Order: sequence, then C-alpha cells, then structure tokens
Amino acid sequence: MSRIFVSGVGAVSPAGWGIEPMLQALRSGVALPSQPLARHLWGRPILCRPIPAPPSRPPFMTNPRLRRVSPITHYATAAALEAMALFQQNERASRVGLVVCLDAGCVQYSCRFFDEVLKDPGTASPLLFPETVFSALASNMAVLLAETPIAYTLLGDAACFMQGMAVAADWLTDERVDACLVIGAEEVNWLLADALLHLDRGAVLAAGAGAVALVRDPALSCGIQLEAITDAHIYGRDNNKSSCAASMRQQFPSGVDNELLCDSVGDGLRTHRPEREAWADWPGARISPKAVLGEGLVAATAWQCAAAVSMLKQGGFEAANVSAVGPNQQAIGARFSLGDHGERLTPSHLNILERTA
Repeated sequence: MSRIFVSGVGAVSPAGWGIEPMLQALRSGVALPSQPLARHLWGRPILCRPIPAPPSRPPFMTNPRLRRVSPITHYATAAALEAMALFQQNERASRVGLVVCLDAGCVQYSCRFFDEVLKDPGTASPLLFPETVFSALASNMAVLLAETPIAYTLLGDAACFMQGMAVAADWLTDERVDACLVIGAEEVNWLLADALLHLDRGAVLAAGAGAVALVRDPALSCGIQLEAITDAHIYGRDNNKSSCAASMRQQFPSGVDNELLCDSVGDGLRTHRPEREAWADWPGARISPKAVLGEGLVAATAWQCAAAVSMLKQGGFEAANVSAVGPNQQAIGARFSLGDHGERLTPSHLNILERTA
C-alpha cells in the first residue's frame, strides 16, 4: 500500500502570520474581532476579518516577482514557505508539485482593473491585468519554487481544498513529484463580502491562506500520515446538502475520545445546520476554525487541515478527522493519523492511498 505523509503545514489568518498565532486563537475559542469594510456607493460598512500587518517585512516580498502582486499571493507565499521548511532542507525533494485551490481568487486586482476599464479603457493599467486571472497565484508560486514539474489551479467551493490534496496524493503515488504543496488562499474585498451576506447572513468574510506539504518519503514526514480522503458528495436535485453531509460522515469511523474532529461550522446557523446534524454523535474533541477566524472560503478549509495536523503533532490525539461541507458544491472529508493508528474508513470511501496503490 502506498502511503502519503505530511511534511509540514503553514498558515496566514486573521490571527496573524504563521501557524502558532492561529493555534493560539483556536485554543481560546473566542471569535476574533471584526472590522468595518467600506462598501462602494453604500453608506453602511460591512464587517470582515482582514489579515493584520506582519511583525516585520517578510524577506520574500523583496523578490521582483512579488513587487506588484495581489495580497493573496503574499498570504499564499508565507503559508507555503512555512509548510515547506522541512523538505526544503533535503535534496530528495527536488521535484515539487503545486496545487493551488481557489474560490474567489484575486478579487482586489480584478476590481481595480475593471474599475479603470470602466472609467477609461485607454488608460487601464496592463500591469494589473495579469493578477486578475485565477492562474496568477499558481504562476507566481511556480516561479518561486523554481523546479516545479507540474502545477494545477483548482476552482470550487470551500471544500475543493480536499480535492487538491487528492490530486497531490495521486501525483506522489505515481512518482510524478517528490513532494507536493497544496495551497488554499483568499482575500477580502467589499464586493465579495457583500455577496457572502446573500448566502449566509451570519458569516464574516476572512482573508488568508493555508498550505499542506505532502511527501511520499517517510523520512521527510513530520510524523503525520494522510490516511484517506472520502468521496466527494456532490449536491444535486436528488442529493441535498444534508444528505451529502450525512453520507460523508458515514464514511468516517464512529470516533473515540482520543480523536479530534475539525469541522467547517461557522457563524451561520441555517447554512451550517446540515454539518452540525451529521456530526451530532461525535464523542471526541471538536474544533471549528471558521467560528473563530471567519469565513475564509477555500483558505478556511486549508486552516482546518493545518490545525488538525498541528494538534496531532502536539500530542493528545491519535487521529484527526476534517469535515468540509461546502456552501454550494460538495461535502468531503480527510483523515490524518499518527502512523497506522485508528479504525480505517468504510469500504465505500475513496481511499486515495489504496485505490492508487
């Protein structure tokens, strides 16, 4: 059986730059304060949770490639470098694959560019346009990594980060890469925050990024294994969010006291009810990063995985289940463990480690 390991994780969140500030916020269990964000042609501001300024200017920001990029690239770069710290020191991880997962993407530069186009198409800055496309982030990251044999950009709802990890696991199993970096990132903009209100009145938009570095070589592991990823339960006419969340839950073990659940429940009561009901029988510990950090879309799912891995590393749990019930596309989960501890998932699941072996 092929096995996939976690080499490291990284995060930039409203709690700060790095994994540790995020973990401190999650341990407190108190929602971070929100800030007003002005809306265009609208007197009443909207609340959001932006990224605080870094304690000092990160060295990577001096790279010529990153001088004019959107903030989302800075978030993703910081999270990626933190996640890659271990395998970057080893020559056996020379071929690094890249999977960038997005929902909204580079909204700030898109709004700036098209605002200029509407005002005067003849003077719209061509320097802004390259950062408006969804593949801009993957392009910037591939240049920074230098030796990237393959790079993908995946678009979807918040849960598509799990799909990104499945893609990375396939590449590693097929030996197309030695390591693979999976990144989920988003940024704050008034237009996006306003749109979110129409989907979930209780949600507060958040910016940031999360990254998980996966490897095939156990020598490059931080001690955590990506045990499996469930099927992607797609919403449709015959499969509503509640039934998909329940089906995803059934593919996980029943749970024990020394296992952790990291769910995607946020501030909204109605939109997160299916996930609450699906995991109502969970007997172990539980954390909800979105309830503390905000609705970070794909970045929030990346925070879930980064938090689950970090808490496993710190001890106290033998396994961590990550539940991602997306707002409009799919319900999908992942299971991390310390080696081969714990019960395996049910036979009907998509176990990336067995199917691709």
